[in-house]
Amino acid sequence: MKFIKTKIPDLIIIEPIVQGDDRGYFFESFRKEEFEKEIGKIHFVQENESKSGKGVLRGLHFQRPPFTQAKLVRAVVGEVLDVAVDIRTDSPTFGQHVAVLLSADNKRQFFVPRGFAHGFIVLSETAVFQYKVDNVYAPNYDDGIIYNDADLNIDWKFPEEMIKLSEKDKKMNLFRDKKLDTHNEYLNIS
Repeated sequence: MKFIKTKIPDLIIIEPIVQGDDRGYFFESFRKEEFEKEIGKIHFVQENESKSGKGVLRGLHFQRPPFTQAKLVRAVVGEVLDVAVDIRTDSPTFGQHVAVLLSADNKRQFFVPRGFAHGFIVLSETAVFQYKVDNVYAPNYDDGIIYNDADLNIDWKFPEEMIKLSEKDKKMNLFRDKKLDTHNEYLNIS
């Protein structure tokens, strides 16, 4: 596996080594020892999958302490633009984001540590999206930021009038209105 740092060093793109022939292909999507050598200790406790149609945008989501989550995400069918926003108030990249194209073709994964808001939009006709998380889903600690916040200036690579949102995601607040603590301990980041 190849581990690629992004402009926000804690956000890592993982490219597998794909072995293919006329029967199909094989690759390792996760190896704990290699992951921990390159990124650090992790203990995934839940794996989730969603299926969405073109233009569906899910995000920008995060969980508040003590249920913050790190995520390892990938598209197993279709293509998505995946986005992570740094919400660590004492980080030099606070408020910045990274966008990565994840697809069944490129087989890339994206590691999003605790302290980031996360979302994705489906660019293909349909997409199946999988993610491992290191903490359980806790609905009472679920939070988010509106996807089109002008301060974040995210280019979702899709016409805004065609974006499909859940009722919950339509009601998210602006980034500047979030009450984010200034200490990493709050976000449970090591």
